[in-house]
Amino acid sequence: MTRRNVVLAATAIALTGGAHGQSTNAPIRILVGAPAGGSTDTLARSLALSMGPVLGRIVIVENRPGAGGNIAADAVAKAAPDGNTLLLSFTSHAINATLYPSLPFNPVKDFTALTCVATSPSILVAHPSLPVKDVQELIALAKAKPGQLNFAIGSVGSSLHMAGEAFKMQSGVDIVNIPYKGTAPAVQDVLAGQVQLMFAAIGNVKAHIQAGKLKALGVTSLKRLPAFPDVPAIAEALPGYESSAWFGLFGPAHMPAARIKQISDAARQALQQPDMRQRLDIEGALPVGNTPEQFSTFVQSEITRWARVVKFSGAKPE
Repeated sequence: MTRRNVVLAATAIALTGGAHGQSTNAPIRILVGAPAGGSTDTLARSLALSMGPVLGRIVIVENRPGAGGNIAADAVAKAAPDGNTLLLSFTSHAINATLYPSLPFNPVKDFTALTCVATSPSILVAHPSLPVKDVQELIALAKAKPGQLNFAIGSVGSSLHMAGEAFKMQSGVDIVNIPYKGTAPAVQDVLAGQVQLMFAAIGNVKAHIQAGKLKALGVTSLKRLPAFPDVPAIAEALPGYESSAWFGLFGPAHMPAARIKQISDAARQALQQPDMRQRLDIEGALPVGNTPEQFSTFVQSEITRWARVVKFSGAKPE
């Protein structure tokens, strides 16, 4: 049975068991602008599974990958504002506002911000052969050898790419980007020592760090993470540095206030479920569950924040 069918079956069982809420034949759809199997897709499916019984509705996930998440976002922006078509987006929603010179939607005005589901700090890793043990030594080496060190990038314009650009911007170092078509080949080349450095999602490199195949130099959260208590926050060497990815739930603009509250509350209740917490922990993500007003303010601040980094990077859409 596919994961999508699992979501359908589980929520259907909940409905027949007397779950409260509005009943309809049409399912609620959560669109995801990423392929199946990645962190965004996995979190969306866990959220759908937990929200279904709360809403008394079938909740399914549809993957609409492409254009950095813009294909899925455009479909939701143009959907009816009845709350039956939602978007689980990620940091690229804010980055794309500057990265793409022309979008078919406004990333703020054409959406209803419902809640930030989770944040996910990343980690700066290096091949063991690189002669540095922490971020301070890395900055010193990069300044001594401008343009001679390199970063592997799994996707141009991604939050991990921009984490590296923010690092370069704040530290004043010149480190060359080596782009790849996906995270997996990027990680493999860092493991092989063909590329020296990478900002990576924790779930993608944790086992390699524990096995001594990669060296952890710093985490992108403002404080150290419980999973890596001995790995400093980059902010300890570079004050103010922070670059956590985030995942957020949106609907189309002009949703009725009662519907906004219903869906936002259901998502926040879902975040309290043990299964959902376990999934977030596996992905190295931290639950948030803020209000629609708080999330809306956050999204606007993120667009402003990443605009500076995107312009500094000179990145163009792939």
